[in-house]
Amino acid sequence: MSEPRHIHSRDNPLVLRVRKLAADGHAYRKAGEAWLEGDHLCSALRARGRPAAQALIAESAWAGDARLRELAGWAQQVSVLADPVFKSLSGLGSPAAIGFLVDVPAAPAIDAVAASVVLDRLQDAGNVGSILRSAAALGVAQVLALKGTAALWSPKVLRAGMGAHFALHLIEGLDETALAGLRVPLVGTSSHGGSLLRDAALPRPCAWVFGHEGQGVSAALQARCTLTVRIPQPGGEESLNVAAAAAICLYESAVRQ
Repeated sequence: MSEPRHIHSRDNPLVLRVRKLAADGHAYRKAGEAWLEGDHLCSALRARGRPAAQALIAESAWAGDARLRELAGWAQQVSVLADPVFKSLSGLGSPAAIGFLVDVPAAPAIDAVAASVVLDRLQDAGNVGSILRSAAALGVAQVLALKGTAALWSPKVLRAGMGAHFALHLIEGLDETALAGLRVPLVGTSSHGGSLLRDAALPRPCAWVFGHEGQGVSAALQARCTLTVRIPQPGGEESLNVAAAAAICLYESAVRQ
């Protein structure tokens, strides 16, 4: 690690760069870099051995928090920001005192035989991040996001994912036709049709398909699925939240090995 830089201006080019990434969930696509705010995400990156180009840390943390100072040392370059400048980067009510600026990895080629999740136009960043977290925890290797799905490397999805991004192969912006390259069966989900999950013969590996919060999986994509399943809801609710449904389906798939 080189000597840290000290920044006191809100108009510093690095600060302006990070502020744009923090405020605009799609900015990473043009910039090729993402902002990881908070020690949990930064620690998750380090635990996976992923590099960080920049650490930005609040001046008070640099001076008084040995743990965060040590974590900042994982990055190739450290910038120490005056506390008000660091706070100006965050949209959180209680801003973190550290963040990493990282290169967004180039999308890998689709792994045709990997256990996968397909996201069909999911809109809510919290749902998307939660599904990534469940996928990483339950042995899924790959997440394929179709066009119309919330931006995978946006700050809100990153926070909800809690570090899952660094354990998965992530490919976004796909057309439905790209799924033709998969050689594992597609398993669709529905709130009202298909086999009961507990009775279904789930293929392994497979690609689970989770759809739009209001519309579900598109009819065209549902028609591509080898199997469609539904989760029984004896309580009488119309449907489960898609992230909750995904966790149930992925767990059921994992325990039937």
